[in-house]
Amino acid sequence: MFDEKDLIIDARHITRRFPAAGGKELTACNDINLQLYRGKTLGLVGESGCGKSTFMRFLVSLDKPTEGEILFNGKDITKLKGEELRLHRQHIQMVFQDPTNSFNPKMKIRDIICEPLLNFKKIRPSEKDAVARKYLEMVDLPGDFADRYPHNMSGGQRQRVAIARAIVLDPEVIIMDEATSALDVSVQKNIIELIIKLQKEKNIAIGFICHDIGLVRSMAHQIAVMYLGNIVELMPAEDLPQKAGHPYTQALM
Repeated sequence: MFDEKDLIIDARHITRRFPAAGGKELTACNDINLQLYRGKTLGLVGESGCGKSTFMRFLVSLDKPTEGEILFNGKDITKLKGEELRLHRQHIQMVFQDPTNSFNPKMKIRDIICEPLLNFKKIRPSEKDAVARKYLEMVDLPGDFADRYPHNMSGGQRQRVAIARAIVLDPEVIIMDEATSALDVSVQKNIIELIIKLQKEKNIAIGFICHDIGLVRSMAHQIAVMYLGNIVELMPAEDLPQKAGHPYTQALM
């Protein structure tokens, strides 16, 4: 479907087991094989608890699979440790469902946006104000929001700040975990339009986790349907209404 030269992430045979009561095991992800491509969005859809967030956490190195490998530009990132892992993190960023919980409430928006750049020594502290204003305007917020605190902003505005923070390092991949589910429908539409615009401008690969299959269809290029830890359907988004064959996919629709 996509050009292989644009392949960025190739997740192969990813399985994750957790210990459960009585010496048993719970399989959250079972032999998952998915790919992310430059400039394309992979939508991962399924109800809560199906394993989709667990899988995406592997891509941003917040957890490691029990089995399998994740190739980023050909290199297995599940083996990275220490400084090599820290430096790798700048290439894959994440936007969480609730920015309120992922922001330090005592930090101004200027500091929230610029923290990743300072961590990797890409800017000097004296440059924070100009950089924060630039990225605020990039996500369609006024530059003077740099002086605000998170609690002085609406949910949609905070999510735009979260997106600004995710793109400051010019990552090749952004993972979005239910990034619009806490927003009302009109704000949700605007955030989706912003994500699509930034993807076209920066040629970013996006992994978009969602339980709303209609929303994912509106912005994803490819959709993977997950049920009880398994990928039960994978197809181009435009094919979904006509070619969805699994009963679970049809139930979601």
